[in-house]
Amino acid sequence: MLEKMIEMFSYPFMVRAILVGSLVSLCSALLGVSLVLKRYSMIGDGLSHVGFGALAIATAMNAAPLGVAIPIVILAAVLLLRISGNSKIKGDGAIALISTGALAIGVMVISMTTGMNTDVYNYMFGSILAMSGKDVELSMILSAAVLILYILFYHKIFAITFDETFARATGVRANLYNTLIAVLTAVTIVLGMRMMGALLISSLIIFPALTSMRICKTFKSVIINSAIVSVVCLFIGIAISYIWATPAGASVVIVNMGALFLYTIVGSVKNRSF
Repeated sequence: MLEKMIEMFSYPFMVRAILVGSLVSLCSALLGVSLVLKRYSMIGDGLSHVGFGALAIATAMNAAPLGVAIPIVILAAVLLLRISGNSKIKGDGAIALISTGALAIGVMVISMTTGMNTDVYNYMFGSILAMSGKDVELSMILSAAVLILYILFYHKIFAITFDETFARATGVRANLYNTLIAVLTAVTIVLGMRMMGALLISSLIIFPALTSMRICKTFKSVIINSAIVSVVCLFIGIAISYIWATPAGASVVIVNMGALFLYTIVGSVKNRSF
């Protein structure tokens, strides 16, 4: 087993996958806590479908996938907030509206151009091999930007997460920071899609936050624990994928499921002891 782990780090594509995956997992975990607490956790699933549509268009145009997908998904995230906040279509309805529409466009574009080739399959289900050197560089820069912005505006994000009405009353520009969360989530979703796939990327947002909430009681402790759980599960999942030749995205999700189950048991025992 140890020899396999050492061998894994000898391959550049595995090092790239672990590096980018860890950064994306960290960003997803931090943003996921706010999204879950605001009952907006499915925004990740909706935006991943938009990302799939954007990547399908980029493939058809022979354009840079991330260069096309990131602005389109950011626009969708902002539009999602506007539709949800200013119309009769709320929350899950707005997500379903945008996600299914984008997915339909993606499928239509694919059917009329390249068909279901390997690139499209990788976008849907993820692939460690899908990340090039340029993807890694761009992913590292954007992930660093997401982390820096989150840390800089941590207190504002905390305020609108727990009591948006009170935050507005105290002068916090809630719409601005809701938009910031949506934009950071959109960027994170697109970066993670190359490895996790459009169908599984939302798990990186949902699982670590829900797992940490089984035993952690404060916002800060949930965030810290979510970050640790997310990165550890990512590493274990990729290791499993390499050793037993399983799909990377699915392996990471299954490890996250195991962590949730373990934390649930520990939380139940802890509550009973008190």
